[in-house]
Amino acid sequence: MSDFSSDEIDALYRIMSARRDMRHFRSDPLDEALLSRLLHAAHLAPSVGFMQPWRFIHIRSRSMRERIHALIEAERQATAAALGERGDEFMRLKVEGVLECGELLIAALGPDRERHVFGRRTMPEMDLASVACAIQNLWLAARAEGVGMGWVSLFDPEALRELLLMPVGSRPVAVLCLGRVAEFYREPMLEQQQWARRLALETLVHVDTWDGSAAMTGMARG
Repeated sequence: MSDFSSDEIDALYRIMSARRDMRHFRSDPLDEALLSRLLHAAHLAPSVGFMQPWRFIHIRSRSMRERIHALIEAERQATAAALGERGDEFMRLKVEGVLECGELLIAALGPDRERHVFGRRTMPEMDLASVACAIQNLWLAARAEGVGMGWVSLFDPEALRELLLMPVGSRPVAVLCLGRVAEFYREPMLEQQQWARRLALETLVHVDTWDGSAAMTGMARG
C-alpha cells in the first residue's frame, strides 16, 4: 500500500519531468525561509554509511561571486579549446548564471570522509554519489517551489577550494545558481540548442548481462 495519493505520486513525476538546468535568472534574492527549506531537502538525501559528506557554502559577497565567475570563465575557454571543431558552438552556449542568480551555493565534499569505510572500501567514489543525491534533492525541491537551479561544473576544483579557504581534504563539487526565473525551459536547454538529444531509455537498460537487450523486458513496448 502506498503512503501517498495518486495525485501526490503524479506530482512527483511531473516535478522530475519539469526539472531543468537553468541558466537565465532574475536577480532578486530568495526568502531566507525558502532557502532554508531547500537546504533541508538536500540534507534529507541518502548517503552511503549515513556519512552525510555534503557541505554547502552560501556565497553572499559580490566580489566573491566575481572571482568564482572568473574561474568558470577560464575553464569555459579551456573547454572550448579542448572541444576542437565544436569549440565555437560551445562558446555560443550560456553555461552559467553566476552573476545574475538570486543565490549562489557551493556544494562540496567535507574533509573527513576518509574515515568512513562503510560503503567506500571498494567504491570510494560513493561519497561523491551521496553529494549528487543531495544536489538532486535540492533541485527537485527548488522546482516544486518555482525556483530555478543550474548546476555549474566548469571550474578547477583545487583553485576554487583555495579561493573559498576550504580545508585540505575537502573538495568543491558544484557551483549551484538558484533564483526566480521568467519561465522554465520547455525542454533541456542543450536539447533546445541542438547540442545533444535525450537517449532512448531502451538503449540504456540491459538484462542479466551487458549484451542482454532491454526489449526482452517489454520496456520497448508501447
